[in-house]
Amino acid sequence: MPKHGKNYQTITTQFDAAQLHEPREAIAFLKEHPTARFNETFELHLRMGVDPRHADQMVRGVVVMPRGTGKEVRILVFAEGEAATAAEEAGADFVGMDDLIAKIQGGWLEFDMAIAVPAAMGKVGRLGRVLGPRGLMPSPKAGTIVQPEEIKRVVDEARKGRVEYRVDRTANIHIPFGKRSFEVEALVENLAAAADSVLRNRPATSKGTYIRKAYITTTMGPALRVDTNALAQLRVLA
Repeated sequence: MPKHGKNYQTITTQFDAAQLHEPREAIAFLKEHPTARFNETFELHLRMGVDPRHADQMVRGVVVMPRGTGKEVRILVFAEGEAATAAEEAGADFVGMDDLIAKIQGGWLEFDMAIAVPAAMGKVGRLGRVLGPRGLMPSPKAGTIVQPEEIKRVVDEARKGRVEYRVDRTANIHIPFGKRSFEVEALVENLAAAADSVLRNRPATSKGTYIRKAYITTTMGPALRVDTNALAQLRVLA
């Protein structure tokens, strides 16, 4: 059996896999050549020139997509008292402490992002083995351990399109930046924000080529290699 469907295989004959594409051109091509019937997610995949085995070469950051992500985000906040009230007023989907911790320990994970106030971490820390591997554990580096007065801002950002990313053990970064239903210019604007964030988070110890290769793809579509210099220039053009 073929690994990919007919649609996918037909599309791959319409571009040169070795060619470096302009980001806007790659986005337009993938929009015009869908490979699935659902509203696919556009993704940026980067091959980085860092060594993730060294803590001082980790690349990690948060980007708020200016045009949103097109995804509904279910937000959980670990808080009590006034902080819990602030989270509820901010529009968090789930707010609590011991009740939510017990629920998660029982296997419930029906949320996409977890935020915690510092006072909650003594209890939330016991969920590390459950939430950590899923990228859901509140963390200072991800900006998800916040003071009560910051809860509204972080919840608002998540609603607008807050995306966390980090380099994985194979030195790759994967960032979703919109849906196929978005206009090309909206996707380009989101892509520019993602690229700018990665470039600004370059570790001081990183030497040589920082972004070695970059690809744009959709959930079920082929990957088009893009010119990394043109990707960096989107910061200026967008």
